[in-house]
Amino acid sequence: MAPALDVFTVSQVNTYIKNLFARDFALRQITVRGEVSNCKYHTSGHIYFTLKDGTGTLAAVMFAGNRPGLRFTLKEGQQVMVSGSISVYERSGSYQLYAKQIRLDGMGDLYLRMEELKNRLAEMGMFAPEYKQPIPRFAQKIGIVTASTGAAIRDIVNITHRRNPYVQLILYPAIVQGEYAVPSIIRGIETLDAMHLDCLIVGRGGGSIEDLWAFNEEAVARAIFDCRTPVISAVGHETDTTIADYVADLRAPTPSAAAELAVFDVRSLEEELRVSEYRLKKQMDSHLRQDRFRLMALSERLKRQTPRYYLDNLRQGVLARENRLEEIMQSTVSDRKQKLALASSRLEALSPLARMQSGYAFVTDESGRPVRSVQNVQIGDRWEITLRDGSVTASVTGSRKDLNSYG
Repeated sequence: MAPALDVFTVSQVNTYIKNLFARDFALRQITVRGEVSNCKYHTSGHIYFTLKDGTGTLAAVMFAGNRPGLRFTLKEGQQVMVSGSISVYERSGSYQLYAKQIRLDGMGDLYLRMEELKNRLAEMGMFAPEYKQPIPRFAQKIGIVTASTGAAIRDIVNITHRRNPYVQLILYPAIVQGEYAVPSIIRGIETLDAMHLDCLIVGRGGGSIEDLWAFNEEAVARAIFDCRTPVISAVGHETDTTIADYVADLRAPTPSAAAELAVFDVRSLEEELRVSEYRLKKQMDSHLRQDRFRLMALSERLKRQTPRYYLDNLRQGVLARENRLEEIMQSTVSDRKQKLALASSRLEALSPLARMQSGYAFVTDESGRPVRSVQNVQIGDRWEITLRDGSVTASVTGSRKDLNSYG
């Protein structure tokens, strides 16, 4: 009967291999030279990247605790020397380089190629601001050159529908990675450019420098530069920069940001229109009030210049004088009436008739002269005595002087 074989768990095998790595002095303290690729700064502070050369790759990580010794920003394409240890990550069973120190060791081949092309195109003026076309603020038709599947197109579609569902998106499903990527991207740009759209978004999601390399090719750069439609480049993540970003009319850090830049927010526009309408109404009301007051003032001035205005003024003056004259006349008549009444009362008090009413009589001689004193009376004189209701003729038979009189 054959002896039973030992059976190990996956964790036991990974632990055993990790211990083998730990006992190897060369792997506990090692320096590796290579080109940085697929570099990612994690929110925890760790840096994950890949070292590569012409034939192989090596996963690497620098934990946040070792970052204070890093004197530069780790980027794609850098040639570096990484010192640390190689160990096994037991959970995945993969080995990687745990970096404790990273030093620059020149630039990688792809990075050097990109810098050389960037300098050459800059000398040609392809990055000059005067060649940049403005991105329309209210784009209605937007072309997209990217892969038909993936996060980039999903982000652009979602953000566009959220900001403005009325905008039309036209996708050219391009190959964005590999040997067929360059001609596919160029055909996409030329095809959409011929459709006379408002603007184009050209790009893809994130990746290593090799994944994004199609957007560092001169042919793609020239296709973007020659495009008559304004182009927004949206390649990779915020830290990724390609030749396409420099030659495009506008660079977006991500495809999502490209959608934000290309598609105007219809709700924001509606709010702006409401605010503008309110301000316009206030200005119109203010101008109308000012114009109305100005018109009233001019109308008054015009009235003063017409013959009718002068005639009305003269008529009012005549009426005022007439009223004043009537008031004076009424006052004068009233005053005269009062004076006449007073004089009349005084005259009436002096009237012989008034006295006759009290029993007095008016005596005249035969010549009609009043008889005022007994001194001029002779016996036998004939008098005419006028009473209240008639007169009588009398003859003087005697006279007597009143001793109390003032004669």
